Amino acid sequence: MRLEAIYKRLDEISPFEMQASWDNSGLILGSYDQEVSSVVLSIDIDEELLESVDEGTLIITHHPLIFGGIKSMDFATYPSKLLAKMIEKKIANIAMHTNFDLSHLNAYVAEKVLGKTVLNRDEYLLYFDVDKKLEEFSAEVAKAFGLTHIKSVVAHDRVIKRVALCTGSGASMIREIDADLFLTGDIKYHDAMEAKMLGLNMIDIGHFESERFFGEILAEDLKNLGLTVIISSSKNPFTYL
Repeated sequence: MRLEAIYKRLDEISPFEMQASWDNSGLILGSYDQEVSSVVLSIDIDEELLESVDEGTLIITHHPLIFGGIKSMDFATYPSKLLAKMIEKKIANIAMHTNFDLSHLNAYVAEKVLGKTVLNRDEYLLYFDVDKKLEEFSAEVAKAFGLTHIKSVVAHDRVIKRVALCTGSGASMIREIDADLFLTGDIKYHDAMEAKMLGLNMIDIGHFESERFFGEILAEDLKNLGLTVIISSSKNPFTYL
């Protein structure tokens, strides 16, 4: 199947025009005329993945391999080293990032992973109710995301009624939150300080941990194309000792 046909199907599933202005979703590497033999779904691309896939593979990732532009191609550096290998093996790449967050990922995590009913949404923010103490809900979150420890910001001790969720990195939206608790990843020190001031509890659900469902979600939409679709066992770049 030509890459163009797959791209059009992906655009129907999750329109690329929905992506944030700063994002780089879409065709990252390859040609629309390219014949694709198989499709691999992964959060990211690394050397191990490139060694394992066949020539002519299309890798559909959540994160764009090229994000802020490339000023030089030093093959000893990231991402140039990966791009060189991909060109050599005729491996194409399409990224579905913030458009997929809006159309699929955030809702899937809220409903399928956490088992909650989404009450309303404001672009990347989803809201649902829980009515639980922080300790009880934290244990539920840890189990759902496979977290071995909970990194949290405790700004109040009220029962958690309303929860806001944004997978990946959503801490920049702290001031927009209208909830007792915010679930997101990549919470930084100064984010925590601001949340304390705002009286907003937070739980860091991890960037990778909250987005690792990308492949299984998208595979369902691609299974009728007649292609071999493989979900890569994406690896968290962090190791917890």
